Amino acid sequence: MTTAAQGTISEHGTYGSTHERRGRLLDDSERIAKALGWFGVGLGLAQLASPRGVTRLIGVPDSEENRRTMQLFGIRELTSGLGILGKKRPARWVWARVAGDALDLALLGKSLGSRGSNKNRVAAATAAVVGVTLLDYLTGQHLSRESNGNPAAERTSHRQGQAITVRKAITVQRPREEVYRFWRDFSNLPRFMEHLESVQVLDDRRSHWKARAPAGSSVEWDAEITEERENEFIAWRSLQDADVDNWGSVQFVDAPGDRGTEVHVKLRYEPPGGKLASIVAKLFGEEPGQQVASDLRRFKQVMEVGEVVKSDASIHRRPHPGRPSERRQVAKALEGGVR
Repeated sequence: MTTAAQGTISEHGTYGSTHERRGRLLDDSERIAKALGWFGVGLGLAQLASPRGVTRLIGVPDSEENRRTMQLFGIRELTSGLGILGKKRPARWVWARVAGDALDLALLGKSLGSRGSNKNRVAAATAAVVGVTLLDYLTGQHLSRESNGNPAAERTSHRQGQAITVRKAITVQRPREEVYRFWRDFSNLPRFMEHLESVQVLDDRRSHWKARAPAGSSVEWDAEITEERENEFIAWRSLQDADVDNWGSVQFVDAPGDRGTEVHVKLRYEPPGGKLASIVAKLFGEEPGQQVASDLRRFKQVMEVGEVVKSDASIHRRPHPGRPSERRQVAKALEGGVR
């Protein structure tokens, strides 16, 4: 009886110690989160009040585009900071900060290679953001784990309803069967999808994708074909543990008047930063709607011409008259003369 009682007391004592440790961790995480909230509010107000001053402070080139970006970042910082201080599901807002940190690093990474930037200041700012990102991430992990025992629950909640859908279409002057066959070989996709580094076909239905991401990073995922009708339709989705969850489909329809094939693309994905990430990305020409439209134009060129056509203006970085590149002009001259 005594032994049993001692065993029970020992078990309760162990539980109590564990529970107390978890409580202290939660208290520490909440205090850190509160500090991050006030930090976000202060930084957001500074970015809104003096975007030029902040850009100069971190060494980013002082341009109208960067000042607009800084103000958008200020709105984001202010919103997430107030969300954390509101104490309603603070983990959700801490994870929003993690997503925002990724955008900050993207801007700094872009600025490192830009003319007019102060490389030392940009490097120092990058190091500071990396440290804050780590603190945001660890705090989000602790808050999520202690809130319901599931570290990913708050992140899942944060991402619900944040998926972005893009629909685009283009007419390609090639037969539908030929267009379908080219697209169906997923290894062809990097030829016209600018952000894709590679697509490795694993079997008849599965493939491994690797794409470029901001700040010189990359994302990878495995995908599988979920539905297919030969010469008509292909649908695919990313598999579990993808860096970016995404779904897509492409439909091939005969264009009226024997004008070739209409290609209808639908893309749906969940960006780590939600819709705010899409808004900010527009400033860098990386918004998903812009990406898909540009990719389809390149696809049309590959199918009709055999390669992606670049104008002389796209080759030169400085202001330059837009005209076909010299290589294209020579090729056209050889075919029958320039008119």
